[in-house]
Amino acid sequence: MRVVHVIEALGGGVYTYFKDLSFFFGENGPADDLETYIIYSGNRKEIDPSKITEDFSKNVKLIEVPMVREFSIFKDLKSILKLRKVLKEINPDAIHLHSSKAGVLGRAAHFLLFDKKKLFYTPHGYSFLRVDISPLHKKIYQAIEKYSQWIFGGTTIACGDTEYEIAKQLGKSVLVRNGISINELQHFYNPVLNPVLRIGIVGRITAQKDPELFNRIATLFPQFQFVWIGDGDLRSLLTAKNIIVTGWFLNQNDIMKELNTLDIYLQTSLWEGLPIAVLEGMALRKPVVATNVIGNKDIVIPNETGFLFDSPAELENYFEQLKELQKRILLGNNGFRRCQQVFDKDKNFRKLVSIYKH
Repeated sequence: MRVVHVIEALGGGVYTYFKDLSFFFGENGPADDLETYIIYSGNRKEIDPSKITEDFSKNVKLIEVPMVREFSIFKDLKSILKLRKVLKEINPDAIHLHSSKAGVLGRAAHFLLFDKKKLFYTPHGYSFLRVDISPLHKKIYQAIEKYSQWIFGGTTIACGDTEYEIAKQLGKSVLVRNGISINELQHFYNPVLNPVLRIGIVGRITAQKDPELFNRIATLFPQFQFVWIGDGDLRSLLTAKNIIVTGWFLNQNDIMKELNTLDIYLQTSLWEGLPIAVLEGMALRKPVVATNVIGNKDIVIPNETGFLFDSPAELENYFEQLKELQKRILLGNNGFRRCQQVFDKDKNFRKLVSIYKH
């Protein structure tokens, strides 16, 4: 059985997801009679396109097709025709589209094949949930999601619980949560005891991650050190003197080593699908303090694995509790166990195998 994955947004947590997917299906695919192809676009700034073949399993076939994030009639049409050509050559049994842009381009390319395949789509965070766009754009994106599934068919494979609840309202859907390589991450785990609380986030400095809020929190708590592991176009918004911006780490091992130095993982997102970086923080036994939004609230159990907040005013109480080492250890260990139980990528990828076949 040939399965093709199509992704435009190969960056951030999605990069980790696909790297893990490539090794899982590269190693286990032959036993399940699965042959895996990944069609991707390497345009994101935070990745080194030359490292993709090095980072991904040699047992999956990688095919680069240029795709752009923004809407462009000419470039999008060119991408659709290229996707159609590649899909026709592969002749897959199933096509799995990832993220909104690939969902639109991939559905159009599949339609132009005039040869119906099993079609799956994972939003990794619906575009109409963004808060950095106008109400009109939200309605347009929601209509695209709704009618794309109605016209082109297929099954939505939601990556998180709240995404699944939304997906059920739009059409046929199932839940397969994002997962991480928990055992591999343990190589980077070492207990830390910083003289000053070290609080940080991993990701692109974009509107989605709300660097303004991260900066405001750092300003409110000058006694702590804040770290942004990553870089991005909105770096200039991080002006507080107690913030360190590491810049891009193009080696995933370096990211994990830096992540392990944190005492607390702080997620300031305005919206999410199911954030891989938060799971990685939990797997490294970091208590998580996160905004109370879709994605974050599907991971964090308040006062058990961390805290959810709606306003920075709530953080004084939470940080005061987390100043105590034993509290951080308790919540961190709880988070690690929750990852083992719910967010193990091998268990969750195994569910995909069943879906593709049946």
